[in-house]
Amino acid sequence: MNRDYSDVLIEGPWEHEFVSAHGGRFHVVTAGQASTRPLVVLLHSTPLFWWQWRHVIPALTEAGYRVAAMDMRGTGASDKPPSGYDQITLTRDVAGVIRSLGARNAVIVGHGLGAITAWSMPALQPAVTRGVAALSAPHPARLHASLRASLHKRPVSRLAGLGIPSLGERRIARANTVSLVFDHLGHQPVPGQIVDVYANALRIPFAARGSLEPLRWYARGMPTPLGRRYVQAIRTGISVPALQLHGAHDGLLRREVIAADSMALCMNLRFEMISDAGFFLTEEAPDTVNDLLVDWLGKSFE
Repeated sequence: MNRDYSDVLIEGPWEHEFVSAHGGRFHVVTAGQASTRPLVVLLHSTPLFWWQWRHVIPALTEAGYRVAAMDMRGTGASDKPPSGYDQITLTRDVAGVIRSLGARNAVIVGHGLGAITAWSMPALQPAVTRGVAALSAPHPARLHASLRASLHKRPVSRLAGLGIPSLGERRIARANTVSLVFDHLGHQPVPGQIVDVYANALRIPFAARGSLEPLRWYARGMPTPLGRRYVQAIRTGISVPALQLHGAHDGLLRREVIAADSMALCMNLRFEMISDAGFFLTEEAPDTVNDLLVDWLGKSFE
């Protein structure tokens, strides 16, 4: 069955908006009213889209925050250009969306690769970054461990084919492949109907490529001049409040190295390990994620 962007315009206690920012059009799911509390921007990971925050959005709005969950460049209902999937460009996308929503700054919350973008915001987009929360992602500075040393070898080897152009796109759009990603990296089972929603979103034309390109750049782009410039830029201290959440049974990242760089760089860091959860925290432990986010936001920004 052919899919189009309307498949990700899922109804709920939120609104769907399309905003122009950084030369493109981005789909943003918004909820809550503007107040003295900061805007909270939610950034999804590969191979997900904005819908991974469906449990988080109502919890944050109930706590009094205005929330905006983006479909990142190349995914969901956002534009899918052929280039621009490096982390420097992605932070500019986020900064542009924040301004297009009429906010001066925001707290950036990300998961996985979205959390890498969130970690990068204080250094690359300081004017719009009020705080950072990272789920299932170490700080990308790599002061204490290389990317290879930070990852469990078994799931990486099993999912390595996703990094191959064309082959990866064909594989990732299959429901069984998305299910394998959840199984290899997560700890709690994810129901088949949830897997189908994510797989259908990846069947939107060019969405599979848009979902995989940031992963490919992050894995292979660091030795390039742009990558070296990026790493040098993010090796600076983070003065804004920061939160790092990690699943005790994360199938991708090794526990012993995940917090070293963030602890070295963040002046105000809160680190929490979530028991009985793996990589996909918003799917496996949404209530715990909500409680920790609301508590951290309240203590840091009120």
